[in-house]
Amino acid sequence: MFSTKTIMNCFADYFAKHPTSNISKLISIFSDELVVLENTNKQILLWREIDNAKGNALDLIGENVIQNRGVATDEVYRILLKSKIARNLSDGTINTIIQVISIALSTDPSTIKIVEKWNDVDEPEPAAIKLIELPLTKINEAGLDPLNFIRIIQRTVAAGVKVGVIELSGTFEFGDETNVIDNLKGFGDINIESIGGYLGAVYTPANDKELPI
Repeated sequence: MFSTKTIMNCFADYFAKHPTSNISKLISIFSDELVVLENTNKQILLWREIDNAKGNALDLIGENVIQNRGVATDEVYRILLKSKIARNLSDGTINTIIQVISIALSTDPSTIKIVEKWNDVDEPEPAAIKLIELPLTKINEAGLDPLNFIRIIQRTVAAGVKVGVIELSGTFEFGDETNVIDNLKGFGDINIESIGGYLGAVYTPANDKELPI
């Protein structure tokens, strides 16, 4: 849009428009700066989105929603920002909690399952929930530790409701038939990272570094 040729075409034919003319040389200086300015404006617009923003741009978004960064990396801070925005609209119901988690981790709500513990067969507990079938890979990719993730959920539930153990199921399993291979469930290949399943986990609160949630 701001190329020298485009700008020169806006001038009357009275002016010398060939590339070696003095006015073309002068305009080329301005056009280069205008291109840089245009690219900067495009970057500003792009970084208004939480998923695209980095560094100070994320901090500015955090100021708008009153969410401090603390020691969080950009990846973890994005989760904090998304969860804070979603929590502001939360009514504390299970469906809303699922929505908050799915927004924070950028995953489909169908990948998340929450169970109330009042009717738990093994350890019934009133006013408590536990999470199962949570996307473990999303948490790992962001580098978010279990305690801070539990704290995000605790801020989302209704007052007085306890978040219990978070059970995360992996994809790893042994085959039940001979010579049947599933690259997403079996042992991994050290040379090909996309091959192999991952183990599940049970997360309980620990003495990890706290984030300003």
